[in-house]
Amino acid sequence: MPRWLRWPLLALAWLAGLGVAAALGLVLAVGLGLAVAYPNLPDISELADYRPKLPLRVYSTEGALLGEFGEERRNLTPIEEIPPVMTQAVLAIEDARFFQHGGVDYKGVLRAALANLGRVKSQGASTITMQVARNVYLSSEKTFTRKIYEILLTFKLEHLLSKNQILEIYMNQIYLGNRAYGFAAAAETYFGKPLKSLTIAEAAMLAGLPKAPSAYNPISNPKRARMRQLHIIDRMQENGFITAAEAAAAKEEPIRLRSPSSSNTRVHAEYVAEMARQLIFAQYGAEAYTRGLNVYTTLNAGEQETAYHALRQGIMDYERRQHYRGPERFVALPASDAEAEDVIDDALASHPDNGDVLAAVVLEANARKIVAARADGEKLEITGEGLKPAQSGLSDKAPPNIRLRRGAVIRVVQTPKKTWEITQLPEVEGAFVAIDPRSGAIRALVGGFDFDKNKFNHVTQAWRQPGSAFKPFIYSAALEKGFTPATVINDAPLFFSAGVTGGQPWEPKNYDGRYDGPMTMRAGLARSKNLVSIRVLQAVGPKAAQQWVARFGFDAEKHPAYLPMALGAGSVTPMQMATGYSVFANGGYRVNPYLIARVTDHKGRILSNFQPPPVEQNPRAIDARNAFIMDSLLQEVTRSGTAARAQSMLKRPDLYGKTGTTNDAVDAWFAGFQPTITAVSWIGYDTPRNLGSRETGGGLSLPIWINFMDKALKGVPVAEPTVPAGVVNVSGEWYYEEYARGGGVSAVGLEASAPSEDAPPASAVTPPPPPPAEERNRILDLFRN
Repeated sequence: MPRWLRWPLLALAWLAGLGVAAALGLVLAVGLGLAVAYPNLPDISELADYRPKLPLRVYSTEGALLGEFGEERRNLTPIEEIPPVMTQAVLAIEDARFFQHGGVDYKGVLRAALANLGRVKSQGASTITMQVARNVYLSSEKTFTRKIYEILLTFKLEHLLSKNQILEIYMNQIYLGNRAYGFAAAAETYFGKPLKSLTIAEAAMLAGLPKAPSAYNPISNPKRARMRQLHIIDRMQENGFITAAEAAAAKEEPIRLRSPSSSNTRVHAEYVAEMARQLIFAQYGAEAYTRGLNVYTTLNAGEQETAYHALRQGIMDYERRQHYRGPERFVALPASDAEAEDVIDDALASHPDNGDVLAAVVLEANARKIVAARADGEKLEITGEGLKPAQSGLSDKAPPNIRLRRGAVIRVVQTPKKTWEITQLPEVEGAFVAIDPRSGAIRALVGGFDFDKNKFNHVTQAWRQPGSAFKPFIYSAALEKGFTPATVINDAPLFFSAGVTGGQPWEPKNYDGRYDGPMTMRAGLARSKNLVSIRVLQAVGPKAAQQWVARFGFDAEKHPAYLPMALGAGSVTPMQMATGYSVFANGGYRVNPYLIARVTDHKGRILSNFQPPPVEQNPRAIDARNAFIMDSLLQEVTRSGTAARAQSMLKRPDLYGKTGTTNDAVDAWFAGFQPTITAVSWIGYDTPRNLGSRETGGGLSLPIWINFMDKALKGVPVAEPTVPAGVVNVSGEWYYEEYARGGGVSAVGLEASAPSEDAPPASAVTPPPPPPAEERNRILDLFRN
């Protein structure tokens, strides 16, 4: 060998030896690293029984979703229930060789590298198994060590789990934006439909989210989402998942997203869902939000929607009669239409629609016409009757904060005639609750006009004066003191001097200011005569009446034993009123309202199940004959009294109830029932103030009740009352048997009247002792005329 060749060869040999030694050292180092790292990998055996965080879900009795609570919105879906179109879309873009490789796709890595070098679209190098390892166990930091752990975990997952198990975890675990985890939740979030109903186009849109849920969000970034969707459809065709014709059709299919302003629930039952959440949290604690509990309530979804719309309609009808308070905001609109659109979008983003009460920005306004723009660019024209609610804002003399002009942010509603009417968000509040008087099951509950605006639940939390709606409980007590529906009571003025009241004189009046003289107790209740009710309470005795009303579920201490109790001066909640009226409806039994029927885990296994006892096993509050005669009196109210509109409009006789309007029209009530359902409606301001000089329970709350009952009683047969033992009918009037032939109290408040010997001395009532100073002042303030 020539000398000049020997040294280069020796150098090459040395270099080769060093290379081999370095390679062996690297292999040994990697092997040592793997040997050290592998035992430190997390235990993944629990993935064989995959249990992700699942939210608490609340349902109606029919299974309609009412609400969902938890950090992660997820519907755990077994792989066999995931439609092929969804898995194919995911595999096409994320890991087309998923079922061929062993966790790490070496061909995919090489392809991704070449694609990056060639600057064409890459399909990525991370396999689905690698993504599962990363998403379930590892942090998002990008370090060499984390990558090593990711690869090791990938091999471990592939060894422990089947391909279908890994794919199931991925399809349920991956984050897809808008708090949606997994494709089933994403289908509901973005399209408002179940996973099984997705089209190719919709599946491709969702499959684009894992890479960047925010960047490819079809709601916030529709253009980028659309581009990725088209790319995924191409990939599906390239991989043989769909045909060319199917791909072409999918590309042409319009995407109908769930409206961003729509509620997250299918049924408007936010107050009910929150009640259920509180009850379940009290029992299960924080894990209630992660273990996938399903709570089935007693709520009837159809009746709930009816109640929701009836209450909102009643409140908005009242709002139309109020003075216009002016636009919610003013913005400066540029002359350029394009620039103006941006300003309008920004303005309406902070003034979202409230159900059917929509937000818009005025483009032009004059005394005859308003043109306003919606966030989607739609232009609305308001003319004629639609301008009346805001007429004061169109006057040239209107103050600047009220005047309607270009740039004003206003509210509009669509009328039944499909025209537009200007309106405003109400300041007044309301409540509605309906329960089954035979069991206590809550069938519908609306705690206010809008849950997002005011989360205070007026059904259960608002302590308000019931006004005349409380009178039936006083009359019920009177029946046990010898009164009958035929007892004659004088509707004449009463005056209580300072010596009697212990403070200022008190001269109560009837609502209409009129006095009609002697009338039967039946007529006195039907016509809601205050002076009649006060004389009844005088005869019964305030202390005895206070004890009696506690039988119906009322708190005795919230109904001081003084004469204004006859006019509903105490405090009740709408739920208490529903409970109390249910006693009349079911023949005298006190049922406890309840909301939750059963609770199951995420697999449907029952954790708790409540079955109410038969109504006869509930505590008896009043005798059956007392309930029967009270029903007769309350039926008269809906037939010829202050609630006569009820039978007139619903065209059925089995309706019972009482209107209620407190002093100075601060609260407006209607409480009533048909033997299968009790319902109570209330309207008032959170900070009590006058509703209006002409506003009453019959005008405000009764229409809400009627609108609800009109649908709730569809198909329900007319109930025929059963006459209980101890009740007789004499000359068309009902009596307790012992008072049918001249017994009982014949008259009250008439100088010539004299009660029978076995009746209480109704005409010689001793006034109660003066109340404490603070209670006296409260009563006088509320009922001073």
